[in-house]
Amino acid sequence: MFDVALSSAGSYISLATSFDGAFSPDHIIDGKPDSFWLTTGLFPQEFILSFASLANISTVRIHSYNLKNLHVMSSTENKPTNFTKLTSKELESTDESLQSELIDIPSGTSAVHLRFIIESGYDHFVAVYRVSVDGSLAHQ
Repeated sequence: MFDVALSSAGSYISLATSFDGAFSPDHIIDGKPDSFWLTTGLFPQEFILSFASLANISTVRIHSYNLKNLHVMSSTENKPTNFTKLTSKELESTDESLQSELIDIPSGTSAVHLRFIIESGYDHFVAVYRVSVDGSLAHQ
C-alpha cells in the first residue's frame, strides 16, 4: 500500500470550485507540507480527486485548517460522475493549528474518483493542505 493520492502516483484534481494561482488545488496532492489550496469565502466548496486507475482504498486522511463540515463521495466511473456518499464528518476546531483527520470509509471501498464537499468552515476561508489515501491501484 502507498499514498495513491499523490500527483507522483498519477493522481490529479479534476475539479475545484475555487482557484488562485498562488494556492492552486494541485497543492492538495503535491506532497509538500507547506503548500495548500485556499477556498474563497463562500460555501459549499468542493474538489474531486481522480486516481490513475481504480484504487482499492484502505484509509483517507485530510490535513486542513478551519474545515468544519465535510462530505466524501466516491465514483468508479471513468469520468467523475455517479457519485455515492461514503461519509460525512464534522471536524473539531483546532484554533490556530492544523487539523489532521482520519476519515472513516467503508471497508472494501474502491474508487476512480473521490469527491470532497466542504459544507462549512470555522471562518470564511478553508485551507486544505493535503489529502492522503492509503491503498493500491487495481491496474494501470
